[in-house]
Amino acid sequence: MATTSHPAPSFGASQARSEADNPSSLVMRFGPDKPLILESGRRIDHLQIGYQTYGTLNADRSNGILVCHALTGDQHVASTNPVTGKPGWWETMVGPGKPIDTDRFFVICSNVVGGCMGTTGPASTNPETGQPYGLDLPLITIPDMVRAQAMLVDALGIDRLYCVAGGSMGGMQVLQWAASYPDRVANALPIATGPRHSSQNIAFHEVGRQAIMADPDWRGGRYLAEDTSPRKGLAVARMAAHITYMSDEGLHRKFGRNLQDRDKVAFGFDADFQIESYLRHQGLSFVERFDANSYLYVTRAMDYFDLAADFGGRLANAFLGTKTRFCVVSFTSDWLFPTEESKSVVRALNAAGAKVSFVEVETDRGHDAFLLDEPVLFASVRGFLSASEGR
Repeated sequence: MATTSHPAPSFGASQARSEADNPSSLVMRFGPDKPLILESGRRIDHLQIGYQTYGTLNADRSNGILVCHALTGDQHVASTNPVTGKPGWWETMVGPGKPIDTDRFFVICSNVVGGCMGTTGPASTNPETGQPYGLDLPLITIPDMVRAQAMLVDALGIDRLYCVAGGSMGGMQVLQWAASYPDRVANALPIATGPRHSSQNIAFHEVGRQAIMADPDWRGGRYLAEDTSPRKGLAVARMAAHITYMSDEGLHRKFGRNLQDRDKVAFGFDADFQIESYLRHQGLSFVERFDANSYLYVTRAMDYFDLAADFGGRLANAFLGTKTRFCVVSFTSDWLFPTEESKSVVRALNAAGAKVSFVEVETDRGHDAFLLDEPVLFASVRGFLSASEGR
């Protein structure tokens, strides 16, 4: 086991590729003596985890907060992304004086297993072959991601986390943490998430995966070894997914049927409408920072998530006897993880006798609201974290 860091080099697609093996962040490495045992029964004998920390761990190591990222996020939760040059993906929430206050808390965020920003994933070099893993990497699940995070937290010398927090796929990890390691999680903050992936969400993911695999440059997943990239397929996958992160009301407010740089339609298939131009931009910018095979792996991990199934089909069983405090948050316009999904978690927690509060935030910003400037969300998180200090 070793930890290292690297300076941040220049931005761009080549940098995105190099991040897989040599991330511009802290790195924890585990050898064959500490393999990651996967839910499939397979194992990763050479595990690398890219991570970032913010703030200072206190003397009794009790102020650690683990932030879990969503589908295409990474460890750069509150620091400049080394590929895009953009601010951290949750800088609205994490930082000095922010709701997750790095003047008070020691914040940890790691890239998930199967990702492409420094934690072992399909773009990483397989030490046995010297080539990128590609599809030779075993499939990964949400519990696998959490087990890897637990290995990192152990290596950092933290026995119990003050809080585990995250939205969307990050929220799935929060729920899994609370179920798998109840004695290690004092507080849990699952946001805009659910206890399993719905059939509708699986369907959207399958459209994205098929778009990638239909791109002739995918090469059966061997595109890195063959020095190409399924950019078009990955861009289409991102465009389709991005629609699910917004709401009809939000799209109408932001774009309506406004035309893009023209006074009338062009009677062709160029981007006549602003929303078309916006989605194309989202797709094209995404391919500069994310690995296509990682998209396959991480979407599949979300699809497989069904917490109740691992506890006899009854979600409450996942939380029986827990002493963890929960704050569950949803958004009124989120149709990817609607409020009913959060309420099912709250009902299960109540049935298990857990301490739980529930907040539904009124907004037209859809699923992505958890990443945006939402005062009610900020106040709720700040209050929840403050209320349990000193307990």
